[in-house]
Amino acid sequence: MIYIDYKDRRPIYEQIVERFQMLIVKGVLGPDSQMPSVRKLATDLAINPNTIQKAYAILEQNGYIYPVKGRGNFVTGGEKLVRQKQEAYMDTFRETIRQAKELGISGARLQQEIEEIYAGRTEEN
Repeated sequence: MIYIDYKDRRPIYEQIVERFQMLIVKGVLGPDSQMPSVRKLATDLAINPNTIQKAYAILEQNGYIYPVKGRGNFVTGGEKLVRQKQEAYMDTFRETIRQAKELGISGARLQQEIEEIYAGRTEEN
C-alpha cells in the first residue's frame, strides 16, 4: 500500500503524505476507514514512528484524516476533498502548459502527448 522511494530527494514524511492523499482521493481508503496505526506503519516501513506521526499531522491539517481518541486515525474522505485535490492538480497543469508555451511547445504537441499518456503509449511503458 505505502512504499518509500529512497532515491526520491523529498523527505520520507512528504512521500507518505502524498501516497496517502492519492489513496484517499482515488477511493482506495474510503471515508471513515481506519488508518494503519503509527506503530504498525513505522514497523512495516522500518522507519521512525515520529516520521509517521509528522505525516499524519499534515494529513490531519489538510483535512484528509481525523483522530479519534483511543481508537486511532480515520479517513475523512468525501467529494469535497477529491474536488480540492483535482483543482490543485489542474492549477499545476495550467502552470506547466504556460511554461511549455513559453518554451515554444505547440498546443498540438501537448495534446498529442496527453492523448498518448491516456492511451498508455508513453516512453516509460
